[in-house]
Amino acid sequence: MEPRFDPLAQRYASQRFPIYARGGMVNCSSPQAAAAGLEILRAGGNAMDAAVAAAATLTVTEPTANGIGSDAFALVWSEKDRRLYGLNASGPAPMLASAERVLADGKDQDGRMPRLGWTPVTVPGAPRAWAEISGRFGALPFARVLAPAVRYARHGYPCAPNLAWMWQRAFARYQRVLTEPCFEAWFRTFAPQGRAPAAGELVTLPDHADTLEAIGETRAEAFYTGELAQKIDACSRRHGGYLRYEDLAAYQAQWVEPIGLDYRGYSVCEIPPNGQGIAALAALNILKEFSFSRRDCPETFHRQIEAMKMAFADVLDTVTDPAHMTVDPATLLDPAYGARRAAQMGGTARVWTRSLPPRSGTVYLCCADGEGNMVSYIQSNYMGFGSGIVVDGTGISLQNRGADFSLDPKAANFLRPGKRSYHTIIPGFLMKDGAPVGPFGVMGGYMQPQGHVQVVMNYVDFAMDPQQALDAPRWQWMRDGSVTVESRFDPQLAQALRRMGHDVRADLDTPSFGRGQMIVRLDSGVLVGGTESRTDSSIACW
Repeated sequence: MEPRFDPLAQRYASQRFPIYARGGMVNCSSPQAAAAGLEILRAGGNAMDAAVAAAATLTVTEPTANGIGSDAFALVWSEKDRRLYGLNASGPAPMLASAERVLADGKDQDGRMPRLGWTPVTVPGAPRAWAEISGRFGALPFARVLAPAVRYARHGYPCAPNLAWMWQRAFARYQRVLTEPCFEAWFRTFAPQGRAPAAGELVTLPDHADTLEAIGETRAEAFYTGELAQKIDACSRRHGGYLRYEDLAAYQAQWVEPIGLDYRGYSVCEIPPNGQGIAALAALNILKEFSFSRRDCPETFHRQIEAMKMAFADVLDTVTDPAHMTVDPATLLDPAYGARRAAQMGGTARVWTRSLPPRSGTVYLCCADGEGNMVSYIQSNYMGFGSGIVVDGTGISLQNRGADFSLDPKAANFLRPGKRSYHTIIPGFLMKDGAPVGPFGVMGGYMQPQGHVQVVMNYVDFAMDPQQALDAPRWQWMRDGSVTVESRFDPQLAQALRRMGHDVRADLDTPSFGRGQMIVRLDSGVLVGGTESRTDSSIACW
């Protein structure tokens, strides 16, 4: 008998309390991915192994936001080394891709990079990220770590409510716009029955299983130099793409030094550019010039919004591949910069930028083990399923990160061969007095630095536990200069912000406000976790 209830019909406000554990914790937007990470912890793996297991599983259990062809970033705290490591696994543009060639080939859309098809595909970094983290820090064999993801792909999992909704929304759009032959593999892979799966329906992805198994057995070399790389090359050539075997074979993820800002005694750590974590730090650098006693008052939200707009004004037109940047990111972290920008802020809203941030799809997870290791990890196909390209017979859905490149030679993100674009995905990490506090992150394109600012302030300024820091109603500065707020946002506060000059609008689409996770480690070693109440998220712990 089929149930009569609608799993998305949330009739009552519910409460989530923070979760406490000691042996280990895995926080994910998919319950199966969290369970995969816990399985690896219980098998003798550490937090790094668990993060890789969860990340690989997310390509199966949340394909609406990431895939095997994703990019990734990570912040890894090694208790053995007592050090925070950064990993940039974003990929560059193919060597055949240039602004001149895109325009000459007529593959632009009104002078801009397209969002779908092979043209915006850059070199995927996620499989290399998994292998790098496992190889440097892992305690278990790589194939064992990927085994849960292979199992879910081959034997199936029940589709979650929010996943089903995002899948159905994407399918409805793709039916209208994905009409060329290069997109046929997407429908064969993700809509084999001619529709998107419903909540509770069993999903199997057999091609994913074979591909993940090959990646596990070869430490990702199958993807970059083996049979999978050859299949990607052949598919790209067949459909007029620029990506080639040589681009994949040459790719290496980069271990980088995290950047950080002291915010009221806490070190807020991010990945340096080409990631946009610098935007969150720049905003906090401005906000630390003010004192905040209450969160739910117009002045607090006004200052947060204006600081974020200032930060975007200084970041969106400058951040790109570090090799091509003309602005030193350190200038945005200079206390003098924060003080100067804070002094410019008045009591009413101003226009600080006219850049146009789009929405996107991303998955974030965080892990911790009983030994003190912690991982903040994020991977993304960028805009939902990404480019709409699936490599025939592999299940590899490719990201469309190159859509952020510009075809204007004057732009910082001007498309050049081998260049990395401005990247929206950012993992976060908190430290205090040189010791780790814990990982945090909020998914969602250009919402991510805005989510980081709000979560950090909720925890640091307003003493919220990790769950409340995530649950608190959010605001978001949008592409047209408006500010959207969640339906749970206090209407009186929204009206007060309008009187201060903000174009405030309510938005019923809760995923657009980001989906986050957070873990805090107490002095006793006990872990305290929060997980996103806006989606199908879960904490697995022991």
